[in-house]
Amino acid sequence: MHKFTVSITREIEADTAEEAALLMYQELATGQVPDRYAVTDEAKVTTDVKLDRNKADEFASIDHTADPGNW
Repeated sequence: MHKFTVSITREIEADTAEEAALLMYQELATGQVPDRYAVTDEAKVTTDVKLDRNKADEFASIDHTADPGNW
């Protein structure tokens, strides 16, 4: 199994870093789930990924932890 770092980027205006983080948290908790990500692999190669919302929702609805390939 490989390891990846998945990041999202939002430009947020705030007075402090903590406030910006809290505003980001609020957006993630109440807003629409982001569909654009930067994914960095173990070799430090970054790829920008835009998910198809329908395919992503279908994937999220399945319990992939039950897949023996994930054990």
